[in-house]
Amino acid sequence: MTSSPQTGPRKAERLLLVLFLLSLPMLNPWVRGDGVGYYAYARAPLIQHNLDFTADYQQANASFRENRLDKNGQPDSEFRTRTGHLENHFTVGPAILWAPFLLVTHAGVLLARSMGSAIPADGFSTPYRIAMALATALYGFLGLLISFRLACKYVDETWALLATLAIWWASSLPVYMYFNPSWSHAHSAFAVALFLWYWHETRDARTLGQWILLGALAGLMLNVYYANVMLFAILPLEAVREYSAAIRKATPSTPSVSQLVARHLVFGITFILCMLPTFIAHRIIYGSMLETGYVSPRDWFWLSPYLFSVLFSANHGLLSWTPVLLFAFIGLVAFWRSVPRVGAAFLIAAIAFYYFIASYPDWAGISSYGSRFFVSLTPLFILGLAVFLDRFTRIFRTRRAALAAACIFLACFVFWNAGLMFQWGTHLIPARGPISFPEMIRKQFLVVPRQITVQFEKYLFARKAMMQQIEQRDLEQLKQNPSPPDSPLP
Repeated sequence: MTSSPQTGPRKAERLLLVLFLLSLPMLNPWVRGDGVGYYAYARAPLIQHNLDFTADYQQANASFRENRLDKNGQPDSEFRTRTGHLENHFTVGPAILWAPFLLVTHAGVLLARSMGSAIPADGFSTPYRIAMALATALYGFLGLLISFRLACKYVDETWALLATLAIWWASSLPVYMYFNPSWSHAHSAFAVALFLWYWHETRDARTLGQWILLGALAGLMLNVYYANVMLFAILPLEAVREYSAAIRKATPSTPSVSQLVARHLVFGITFILCMLPTFIAHRIIYGSMLETGYVSPRDWFWLSPYLFSVLFSANHGLLSWTPVLLFAFIGLVAFWRSVPRVGAAFLIAAIAFYYFIASYPDWAGISSYGSRFFVSLTPLFILGLAVFLDRFTRIFRTRRAALAAACIFLACFVFWNAGLMFQWGTHLIPARGPISFPEMIRKQFLVVPRQITVQFEKYLFARKAMMQQIEQRDLEQLKQNPSPPDSPLP
């Protein structure tokens, strides 16, 4: 299994593009839950030219407002920071990625208003929300496409394509790419895919300029989602090998130790400069660039992580909710054995991310479809699943039989995930806390087949009313089982 260059457009990429375009009617342009905080970083500076999030709190969905507004409809004082700003611990990266789309939309709305249109230029109206949702879906798709290209370096295009389709529709990604587009996870999948792909492409000989770009991509990745810092685990492994070669002077062209130090310093400086949007926002809101608004790392479970629960718990366990990822992990191990240099870096990064999540006090994600935190690892899941398919299908005598078996195998996970997403989205199962597996399985076979067609038609043609019903069910479940306000992983 070796890396090989790819040239020219592929039919598979065109197929992925067609499928993406066909999927766009599934976009749900609403700002809800955690998305209120993410979107506020884009809307408030664009419309108000400040970081006053009062209007964002007031325009939020009911379950978000309930714990945050007083009886007069004003933000409760407990959500004010020492600087007088409303608390917003969500990341600024999604706002950075939405910015080009929202700027164009805002210009269009202002132009339309000058011609007599009544569309509000407030950042909440439909054009803004559609632009936001479309941008999220596009970034999610680009993350898939980049991940597919990375997988094609090591396995046949067919298995890379099937793995991409399976992770696209059998993981937590579609919930955050289409249903909750104001959240950060689809952006994170894109940023991680871009960072890992560029690291992979430049790993043999990286120029100073490439170190700068890698630092910028690292900054983007962390601006989007703080937990992505664990992906940096690939860099020390690379550094150890490079410094070892420099000390031994492996070849005449091997960089010296001083050259490596200079390049790593440039990477670090670039990374810090690209983190300035986060640092500045934290300084304004919290009074300190290093304050995040999250639980202090001192209170994390570093010595007693929830390693088993994160994977298998009824409370949004990664493998218990999205079982296709088990085979992606198996494939990552197989990839490490076949391509130790790259495989070790990717596997260690995945394990580091897993340990990080398991140590976090809210490891279950509160309101989460599956373990949404792991959407960041989409490129590693696609690569791992592609390698698994490459190995698994070798037991068949003909390629046709192998392809048929792989398609049936993956289709089972896709249909299962579709049913479970339907249950979660319509609150047939609780959005927060553990679920009953027997009840969920019973509904998968007895309730979902009866309701999914009718409900999907409502989702396409009567979405506003359907979302109002879902929000009402969410409020009822919250009253029955109160929980703290939703908060993503830092």
